[in-house]
Parts: sequence; C-alpha cells; structure tokens
Amino acid sequence: MSSGSSAKKHRLIQSFGFAFTGIRSVIMNERNMKIHLGISLIVILTGLWLSLSKLEWLFIFLAIGGMLSLEMINTAIERAIDLVTDEYHPLAKDAKDIAAGAVLLYAILSVIIGLIIFLPKILMVVT
Repeated sequence: MSSGSSAKKHRLIQSFGFAFTGIRSVIMNERNMKIHLGISLIVILTGLWLSLSKLEWLFIFLAIGGMLSLEMINTAIERAIDLVTDEYHPLAKDAKDIAAGAVLLYAILSVIIGLIIFLPKILMVVT
C-alpha cells in the first residue's frame, strides 16, 4: 500500500470518527434528540410486538432515520448561528425558525406514517 493510499485511508477513518463524535455530542447534549430516541425505541418495540412486514419496517426506519438526521442538522444550524453572533438578528432568527420548522414538518409526517402503519394493527389487537 502506498503512503498516499495510507493517508487517504487514515482520513477516511478519521472522518468516521468525527461523525461518531457528532452523533455522541447531539445525543448527550440535546434534549430533543433524547426525546426522538426514546420515541424511536417505543416505535421499534411496538413494531416488533406487532410483527411489521419488511415494507412497513422500511417506512418506519426511513421515518426514524430522517427524523434523527434532521434533528442533527437543526442542531448544527443552531450552533453555527450561535457561534457567529450573540446578538439578536432577524436573519439568524429566521434560519433557526426555518430549521426548527423543517424538523416539525418531518415529525408530523413521521406521526402520519406511524398512524397509517400501526393504527390498523393496534385496532385489530384490541378488538
């Protein structure tokens, strides 16, 4: 293996390390991420209990993965803005509000997906 190839491999491994550090940071420091993870665990356990199909799992994991990823992007936007300014600025407020709105929209979509998948199955179990 050439030294150039070795350096590229090292940078790739290092970039994964940075990514895992970011994931750990948001889990440890962000209340909303903890809430999303808790709800995700409940959804996964409920899915196991109700024996979801492969296609249903696909939608559930896309909803969960998208939600967690979007929450991380929202957090990154908030932190970047906080780094740039401590003062109120309408554009900074707009950026934060828009990012939070994107999270809210995806959360609503995720709830709708969950209701479409889980509600009929739960109604069959309880009736």
